[in-house]
Amino acid sequence: MTVTINDVAQAAGVSKGAVSYALNGQPGVSQETRDRILRVAKELGWTPNLRAKGLSSSKAYALGLVVARDPLLLGTDPFFPAFIAGIETALAEHEYALVLSVATAPGAEERCYRKLADNGRVDGFILTDVRHDDSRIALMLELKLPAVTLNRPDAASPFPAVSVDESEGIVAAVEHLIGLGHSRIAHVGGAQEYIHGRSRRQAWEDALEGAGLQPDLFAAADFTAAGGVAATADLLRRPDRPTAIVYANDLMATAGQSYAQSMGLSVPGDLSITGYDNAEFTKYLNPPLTTLATDPMLWGRASAQLMLNQLAGSRGVEDITLPSPRLIVRASTGPAPADPTGPLRSS
Repeated sequence: MTVTINDVAQAAGVSKGAVSYALNGQPGVSQETRDRILRVAKELGWTPNLRAKGLSSSKAYALGLVVARDPLLLGTDPFFPAFIAGIETALAEHEYALVLSVATAPGAEERCYRKLADNGRVDGFILTDVRHDDSRIALMLELKLPAVTLNRPDAASPFPAVSVDESEGIVAAVEHLIGLGHSRIAHVGGAQEYIHGRSRRQAWEDALEGAGLQPDLFAAADFTAAGGVAATADLLRRPDRPTAIVYANDLMATAGQSYAQSMGLSVPGDLSITGYDNAEFTKYLNPPLTTLATDPMLWGRASAQLMLNQLAGSRGVEDITLPSPRLIVRASTGPAPADPTGPLRSS
């Protein structure tokens, strides 16, 4: 049975108006009466009706998240479930909901944003996969809705961002491999239209050039397992193939490691591999994956909290900078091989 404001009013011996003032934190009742109403509401198990609350305040009490990637990625890349769980954890504490849309067809992404905004279903958006010269910044301004971006866009943006210095982790991975004697260190990058895909590639290039090595072994991919396999195959077919590969995420690194082993290469005897994200499964691979530890749940919580701060009217909402990724050394990296040009098995 649903407990109503009328039930709370009768049990507390006050008017419905007094209950409304107390439950919404508004003036109009004494502190003693407010405390009694809140105590009775808790004892009765009263919970707010967000639909009614939204109608009375012109708020949806919901945030929007539009993911413009293959829906299968949400089930295969552990970053997204953990990130979404972080958002939900923060929103639940403030009685907000998350509206998730997956848009993959041409033009579907913008339509999703417009539909959610025009129907008043959300109060703001969390923008993931921020791109070079991201058109969604202008779209948010047109829709007159607040937003939070994951990473600071490379174009002017009035919205706060949750950011992390990804270069520090990539540099640590490259320096770890150089310390093991590797000089042919490749990078399998994520989609280069994404800010984080570009920043990880740039950090790899800077680290190699800083050590006097050539950053000439790059293969573009798309953060998926299939993309990781294709990029790894491309690198291993080259006559000057790498002795180590730095991947832009764990999913591609895991797929690349499996492919290299299927081609007769020993990991790390012939090829050292590093990932990015420190997904739970990486410690159980054979060999366990050297990777960069991040906290997707913290990303989600911080993004949601930053948005809630805006909606609460906080002035001067500032960017949040999260801790840099931390290198976790496991058995997928080892000394550079003496002969890096041995034959591969036929695919």
